[in-house]
Amino acid sequence: MKIFKSIKTWQVERNKTSKTIGFVPTMGALHEGHLSLIKKSKKENKITIVSIFVNPTQFNDKKDLNNYPNTLEKDIKELKKMGTDYLIMPKYSEIYADNYTYKVSEDKLSKILCGSSRKGHFDGVLTIVMKLLNIAQADKAYFGEKDYQQYVLIKKMAETFFMKTKIIGCKTIKEKDGLAKSSRNLLLTEKERKLAPNFYKILKTKKSVPEKKKSLIKLGFKIDYIEKHDDRIFGAVKLGKVRLIDNVKI
Repeated sequence: MKIFKSIKTWQVERNKTSKTIGFVPTMGALHEGHLSLIKKSKKENKITIVSIFVNPTQFNDKKDLNNYPNTLEKDIKELKKMGTDYLIMPKYSEIYADNYTYKVSEDKLSKILCGSSRKGHFDGVLTIVMKLLNIAQADKAYFGEKDYQQYVLIKKMAETFFMKTKIIGCKTIKEKDGLAKSSRNLLLTEKERKLAPNFYKILKTKKSVPEKKKSLIKLGFKIDYIEKHDDRIFGAVKLGKVRLIDNVKI
């Protein structure tokens, strides 16, 4: 696996191949959800690229950014084990040479659910993803459906701006107890980790939205939102210091 910390150096390498390329952008702290995306990329493409970049512009809470888990050494070993071809780890100074004066915004879907309580979050997400897609110049890019709102926004952004990369959605990978795999799960206390699976269990019940909220609050979850949109129930809750999200197709 070749590792690139310079975008310009990577671009020289990228121009050497005409093989099909799959791309998995991440913020590190890799788990089985990320690995499933890499496996799919390797199955569908000749070359697989992974990026690791903890993007500060999508964090509306600086404490959340400062507490984001860092397992870089372990991540690199896992990527090598997976047979990843390239790892891109760009520097902030290169990614945001403009100091984030240019950004990508969406005025409808990004304003509900996670967007309603996390001001500027999706501007940060869409901006960094567009930058990374332009850097990778991949044929396909893979995103998990746990962040379903994010996946749809990225897919529509790529289509709207006629980007060459096709956005592929992949099913949410769960723990055996039903909790969606997430880098933030590492921040749960032992007690919170035992309680956390109840979020998904209650979300998928046939109870009404108010009943779901009541059940979660009773167990100690703080509700950000539980909402129905189209054919899905979307939920975001806080357990201790950790924010959990998930969605269930109706």
